[in-house]
Amino acid sequence: MTALHISPEFPSVLHRIDDLGETLRTSADAAERRGTLDEDVAHGLLAAGAVRASLPASLGGHEFAPHQLIEMIERISHHDAAAGWTMMALQHITGTTAAYLDTAAADALCPDVAGGDHALLAGHGTRPGRAVPLDGGYLVSGSWQFASGMALASHVHSLVVVEGSGEPRVLAMPKSQVTLVDNWDVHGLRATTSIDYHCTDVFVPAENTYSATTTAPANGGAMYRVGLVNMAAIGHTGWALGVGRRLLDELKSCAAPKFDTPGAAVNTAQFHAEFATAEAALRSARAWAMQVWQDVEHTLDTGESQTTEQDTMIRLALGNATRTAQDVGRTAHRWAGTAAIRRGPINRCIRDLDTGAQHVTSSPVVLQNCGKWLSGAQPQARWQFLDLVQ
Repeated sequence: MTALHISPEFPSVLHRIDDLGETLRTSADAAERRGTLDEDVAHGLLAAGAVRASLPASLGGHEFAPHQLIEMIERISHHDAAAGWTMMALQHITGTTAAYLDTAAADALCPDVAGGDHALLAGHGTRPGRAVPLDGGYLVSGSWQFASGMALASHVHSLVVVEGSGEPRVLAMPKSQVTLVDNWDVHGLRATTSIDYHCTDVFVPAENTYSATTTAPANGGAMYRVGLVNMAAIGHTGWALGVGRRLLDELKSCAAPKFDTPGAAVNTAQFHAEFATAEAALRSARAWAMQVWQDVEHTLDTGESQTTEQDTMIRLALGNATRTAQDVGRTAHRWAGTAAIRRGPINRCIRDLDTGAQHVTSSPVVLQNCGKWLSGAQPQARWQFLDLVQ
């Protein structure tokens, strides 16, 4: 069994991301109005290694370990939540596709990763489409939502259910083969281009699909044994922690000039207590998430199989990070005064956070399922995607 890969490129990727930090911050407002990231920003993040970070080392990728991916997405999201979400989606979908497709298909999508020549995939796994088996592949039809990063993508990744067998599979196909729906008019994360798309009776070769439940990568090392849904949890955890940290930092900056103003709300003991509480909660959520993934990484490194408890903790730590960041957002909204309602970083971060927290991976149903297993109500159950099954 392949040991966990700890990439030595991690510090340099973070450094390159931080070099783009000021540009990310100053371009965020215009990106939101435009509905897509600034082209130079997007290309800068790609050149920095934001997607290569999750591509298998065997294909020329950096193959970051889970804790490295969490911190990388956290760092981008701290600079700009929409850029963090876009890169989170692209790295997750591109990396898993390259890991789970057979080697020949992955090589065709990623001919020269080190040189920047590789596909970028966007798409979504909810509301699966239909795949009718044919010789050598499937005839695919369906309508999918929330394809974050589609403006930058060359290919799409979509969940389908195979007619007859009911098997869930994921496919990779050129973006030119689907119809895009320009309908991303939303409260937050406006610059992520998370649009819908659909297709009817498109042939997809069998080698460009893989089992949605696989934990056996065809390319890359041990990290990809966590499976598709747990790989998504890595990025979503980092995103929530990064946006929560940005909000606390912005609230601190907003409060500083008012400390000498008589009667200012931030001069009260209540503000200081709530700020300290928010700080403690966010740090605790981050520490626990990293502890959860440290435990999983040890299991991956030793070649053992993940337990149901570990899968539960991955989902619970993500939900906890998201809810904690939301609590930070409410604290920022309460104490930032008019900065929370006028156009600017606090207002934008709160709206982005509200929108990102609606993602299915952090839904109340997932929390309920975690509770079912932890409380002993369903001790023999196992996770399948975001559901507990007997």
